[in-house]
Amino acid sequence: MRLRSCASFLVALLLSVVPLYARVLRVEVASRTTVLNGKQFGNAGSYERITGRVYFSLPVANARNQRIVDLRNAVNLKNGEVEFSSDFVAVRPKDAHLGNGSMLLEVPNRGNARILTVVDGGDEELAHDAGDAWLLRNGYTIVSVGWQWDAQAPGQLRFFAPIAKENGKTITGLLRGDLMRFTATPEIPLGHMMEGHLGGVEYPVAALNDPRNVLTVRSSREAQRTVIPSTEWQFAHTVNGKLVPSDRFIHLNGGFQPGKIYEYVYVVANPVVAGGGFAAIRDFASYSKHDPRAITPVERVYGEGISQNGRFLRDFLYQGFNADEEGRIALDGVLAHIAGAGRGSFNYRFAQPSRDAQPTSSVFFPTDIFPFTDQPEEDSMAGETAGVLDHAASDNVVPRIFFSNTAYEYWGRAAALIHVSADGKQDARISDRVRIYHFAGLQHFTVPFPPEKGTGDLLGQHPQSPLPVRYFWRAMIANMDAWVRSDTPPPPSSYPKIADHNLVPLSEYAFPRIPGVNLPQEANQAYRLDYGPNWQQGILTVQPPKVGPAFPALVPQVDVDGNERDGIHLPEITVPLATYAGWNLRDPSIGAPDQRVAFEASYLPFPKTVADRQKTGDPRQSIAERYAGREDYLARYKAAVDGLVQQRWILPEDRAELLHRGEQEWIESVQ
Repeated sequence: MRLRSCASFLVALLLSVVPLYARVLRVEVASRTTVLNGKQFGNAGSYERITGRVYFSLPVANARNQRIVDLRNAVNLKNGEVEFSSDFVAVRPKDAHLGNGSMLLEVPNRGNARILTVVDGGDEELAHDAGDAWLLRNGYTIVSVGWQWDAQAPGQLRFFAPIAKENGKTITGLLRGDLMRFTATPEIPLGHMMEGHLGGVEYPVAALNDPRNVLTVRSSREAQRTVIPSTEWQFAHTVNGKLVPSDRFIHLNGGFQPGKIYEYVYVVANPVVAGGGFAAIRDFASYSKHDPRAITPVERVYGEGISQNGRFLRDFLYQGFNADEEGRIALDGVLAHIAGAGRGSFNYRFAQPSRDAQPTSSVFFPTDIFPFTDQPEEDSMAGETAGVLDHAASDNVVPRIFFSNTAYEYWGRAAALIHVSADGKQDARISDRVRIYHFAGLQHFTVPFPPEKGTGDLLGQHPQSPLPVRYFWRAMIANMDAWVRSDTPPPPSSYPKIADHNLVPLSEYAFPRIPGVNLPQEANQAYRLDYGPNWQQGILTVQPPKVGPAFPALVPQVDVDGNERDGIHLPEITVPLATYAGWNLRDPSIGAPDQRVAFEASYLPFPKTVADRQKTGDPRQSIAERYAGREDYLARYKAAVDGLVQQRWILPEDRAELLHRGEQEWIESVQ
């Protein structure tokens, strides 16, 4: 083993260095610990958790790397190659031969590894609790690799990429950000604010007094912008009670008010070669399968991404990164969850990878952009024909794919566009290597039961939908593994269709008129955007972009109770005690009460008795009218669970836990 020179004896003790070939140069191991003191996890035995950094080198002449924007302009270009590195965390059987040969390669959300907690429960570090250890008991290797250059908070998995210069000269450009506050505040940080913290730090201001720096305000996504005079704001931050110039904050006289969209455009410099993050995922997958000295040796790799990272995987496929530098398939399977119709700002000059597309922020970013379907589709208005899998099909590296979404994504992430024509008039054909799953009544992320309202900028008018996604995740992973490993087909696609009248424009949405429940008047749409003449090549010069006609917005139709008719139904939808709407309006206290809260669905309990229903005028049947009592309800609930198990939406081992949840929900609903 070749030893890497270390800066100090301490570093030499902490880091072991493994030299490698292919496009992974080397792996530095920072820590290697046995999970839970050597506890045995089924046939896989004991596990270990490894942290460190992996180093990549990308030849710029390789055609599969030339899709990375500004790669040739990287300041560390040497001998025709550019070096990057990524933090990583790996959880693997100590004896790799005891594993099942399959890796779940997590694309971490804004630098945060979470899939172990989502699927198994317990803590992500496995320091104290592995939950029920389903992934470990079944022999999976789980790896998270940093890919986002501006995820820089302590503990986040980072991607270290060079900046770019053009012929040795500094590159400048315009960057844009926006947000809607839930309370008044005199100043805001630059970057993508999410739930009170920065999802990505993005870029500092390069020229504080440049006349191209602009701040505007408007009431909603499509409302007219009002320019705030430059005399009323400045790039500044309050430090020890004094206002001082800052390249990371904006101060507004009179403060940023809740319920308004504030948008800022400013001059930036020194773009990071952010698209190298695609190559990091590609090359780690390929290295793990083909390098005999890989630190995480496996036979199959399944890319997993939730929300932002589901969009990353859709873009990864669209931009042609599933073929490695030798043309081999990188990801054998892809589980892209709650991505909606989106991709993202991942491989652009001055990329903003944390930006998404929310009801009242991250508006008109290159997120929900054509094409949307896996197979080629035509946008006759723009004269374009393309599909998300075009490159993968051309390279003969189309993986097995699950595109899964919840109720929220149809309202907040334009999810219908992944399975309808661009004009919204008919259902689209999907590949036999793709499954599309709609989890009815769930929201973007799972919250605890009993239901509660969100807080801060997620405070809605109603409690959040508490329906859990965990059981679906476990079944999806098992089904994907069986599909790739032994060609066992997974459950068929299940999603609302135009032909069945289960996918409709908002004007046909037949939600019941429940007293005290205000209905949304809009849903997120995708737009035809124009960021300037070179934006399709990754160079955005017009900010904000020119906004053309929107693509149609279609939402799942509901039954007389307001629950979605089509899709995969948990027992809570099949045997309901409440309505689970795919939207939740903002609470009046945080402003803009006619607009939707990001990420949330609504929990609207049924009236308990006939008297309760008649008193309020609720059109939905009461619980007492639906069920003879607890035993009747639980018998129907059990039948619904057994149906899900039989159809392989739920694993048999999760049956008992779901039945217990049904008992809890009955108690909560009737007490």
